[in-house]
Amino acid sequence: MPQLSKRAHDMPASPIRRLVPYADQAKARGVRVHHLNIGQPDIATPRGMIEAYRSYNDKVLAYGPSQGLPELRRAVSDYFKRLSLPVEPNHVSVTVGGSEAVRFAMDAVADPGDEVIVFEPFYANYAGFGVSGGVKVAPVRASAQDGFHLPPDEAIEAVINPRTKAILVCTPGNPTGTVYTAAEMARVGALAEKHDLFIISDEVYREFAYDGVTVTSALSLPCAKDRVIVVDSVSKRYSACGARVGFVVSTNDAVNEAVMRMCFARLCPATVDQLAAIAGYATPQSYFDEVVAEYTKRRDTLVAGLNSLKGVHTYKPEGAFYTVATFPVADCDHFAQWLLTDFSHEGETVMMAPASGFYGTPGLGKSEARIAYVLEVPALEASVRVLEAALKVYPGA
Repeated sequence: MPQLSKRAHDMPASPIRRLVPYADQAKARGVRVHHLNIGQPDIATPRGMIEAYRSYNDKVLAYGPSQGLPELRRAVSDYFKRLSLPVEPNHVSVTVGGSEAVRFAMDAVADPGDEVIVFEPFYANYAGFGVSGGVKVAPVRASAQDGFHLPPDEAIEAVINPRTKAILVCTPGNPTGTVYTAAEMARVGALAEKHDLFIISDEVYREFAYDGVTVTSALSLPCAKDRVIVVDSVSKRYSACGARVGFVVSTNDAVNEAVMRMCFARLCPATVDQLAAIAGYATPQSYFDEVVAEYTKRRDTLVAGLNSLKGVHTYKPEGAFYTVATFPVADCDHFAQWLLTDFSHEGETVMMAPASGFYGTPGLGKSEARIAYVLEVPALEASVRVLEAALKVYPGA
C-alpha cells in the first residue's frame, strides 16, 4: 500500500474538534451537551449579511478576482481608516477565512525549516499551519499568573536564531483572552526591528475588549510599513463563522505581491460570502456595543462560577470570548472525554477543549482547558453546575 506523507502523519489533531464524535454519541443517548469547546457565537449575525445572501440573483455564480471583490477591499480599507490606520484597498487581500490568511502570511515570510515564534498557549491551528508549510512553530511560554501577557524580552530572544523569520501574536488572544498593552506591542515591534523579523498579528477579535481595555493594532507600530502583516476576519466580528472571509492586510508591497501569487493559486474566495461581508461592514456601532455588553455578562458569570468551584481557578480575560481554566485533575484530556462518555448531571454535560493542544511544549497544559463563553448566561450557569457535580465524582480528580 502506498505510504502517506510525513506531513499527514505530523498534522496535529484539533483539541477544539477532536472530541466531537464523543459529543455526538452523548447527544444520541439523549444528553444535552453545552458546547464550550469552540468559538461559535450564538449572537445573531447582522441582518444585512443574511439579506445579502438571500438577495443574490445573478444567473451565473462566477469566479471573482483572486484578491477579492474591489468593493470588499474598499470596505476593509475604510474600516481600518476609521481606526486611524493607513490601509488602502491595495493593502488588502481577501482570503478564505482567517485560517487561510494565517497560512498565507506564514508562507510569505518563512521557508520550510524556518521558524515563527508564538506565545503559548496559542491558537492550536497555528501548529497545523506550520506543519502544512514545513515551518516550525517555536513556543515561548506565557504565565497564567501574569494573565498570559507577553513574556520578558530575554525569554523571547532566547529562542531567536538564524532560522527565525517572524513573531506571531494574537491580540485579543485565543485561547487566553489576553489583550496586549500598547507597551507590550511596542516591545514586539522593537524586537522585530532588532532581529530583522516580521510581525504577524492575528487581530480577528479586535472588537471584543472589556472594561475599557484598548486593543493596539500592530499596524500602529512605527515598523508597520515594512514588517507587519495583520490577519483579520469577519467570522467573529459579525458572528458569521460560516462565511469564510478573512484578510491579509499589509503596507509592505513585497508581502502583498507574494500573497497575491498565493491568491492566484487558489483562484478566488467565495463570491456570495464576500457580498455578505460587504454588508457586514455597514453594521452600526450599536450592534457591537450590545455584543460587548452581552459578552461581558457572560465572561463575568463564567469566571465567577469557575472560581467558586473547589480546586478550579481562572483569571478575568480582557478580550475575545475565551478563558483558560486550571482544574484539580491530572489529565484534562481524559477529563474532557470522560464528561462526554461517562457522565451527565440532570441530563446535561459539558464539552470543553483540553488546553494541552494549545501548547507547543510537551507536558504543559495537562490540567487546563480552554472554555468559550459563547452561550447565554443560563447555559453557562448550568455548565458550572455540571462541572461542580462532575468534579465530585471524577475518578481522576
